Amino acid sequence: MTGYGKGTINGDDFSVSVDLKTVNNRFLDIHLRVGTELTSLEPSIKRRISSRLSRGRVDATVSLERTAQVAYELNRPLIAGYVNALKQMQQDFSIGGELDINVLARIPGALQPARDGIDERMISAIDEAVDLALNELEKMRQQEGEALRNELQERLRKIEALVPTIENAAAGLADAYRLRLQKRITELLNRGGQVVEIDPARLAQEVAYLADRSDVSEEMVRLRSHLAQFQEALDAPGETGKMLDFLLQELNREANTTLSKSTDLAIKEAGLAIKAEVEKLREQVQNVE
Repeated sequence: MTGYGKGTINGDDFSVSVDLKTVNNRFLDIHLRVGTELTSLEPSIKRRISSRLSRGRVDATVSLERTAQVAYELNRPLIAGYVNALKQMQQDFSIGGELDINVLARIPGALQPARDGIDERMISAIDEAVDLALNELEKMRQQEGEALRNELQERLRKIEALVPTIENAAAGLADAYRLRLQKRITELLNRGGQVVEIDPARLAQEVAYLADRSDVSEEMVRLRSHLAQFQEALDAPGETGKMLDFLLQELNREANTTLSKSTDLAIKEAGLAIKAEVEKLREQVQNVE
């Protein structure tokens, strides 16, 4: 589920800022960006985020800014290597000139802020800022979640409305098969101009066989059950995304079985409409934790 949260904590001589952005994903995927001096805190920050979130791609940025006067230190190995390379260049190619301090100062990484280390105050401030960002993120996701829940329920109602259509059409299949089969047999037998009596028992047996093969009553019972379970999962507290994924697979299975069993146009149309709604539900369920 998409969302954004920001947390900021100001200390006496530092400031911590945390930005969290989430987008849809079936699993929890945390991408954390921190400064070099905060690298050792990455595992604890990820654990703090994963304790509150269980799904989605999370882009987290944690920055620490020192507000007191900053002292700089020389990256001596880097500068020494650069100077030696320039001297070697002068020697190899007989180039004159003197080294310019302005050139050396512009070498990336030649001057670095002095590392005073991360103390307990800063670690505590980072944890607090992460919690503030998570609180804001969850508030935004909760508002989106309510809108998402309403949309899922609307699609459930559309599927529920299609079930009686299938049941009503299936109820008349036996009579339809009997009339169709009787008409077809009569046409075939009467081609020679001779009227032939049809054995009612044999006709009833064939109609019963066809009706049994196309019976979708069990599929409709299971489909209604899955719809009820889906609604219960939506109303239940805690993580329900994986349960909804499973129920959608079962709903799709029942729709496919119904389509394979019947050639009736009304049942076919209703079954295809159910599959279309299930696919739309599947897209949205990826947002649910």
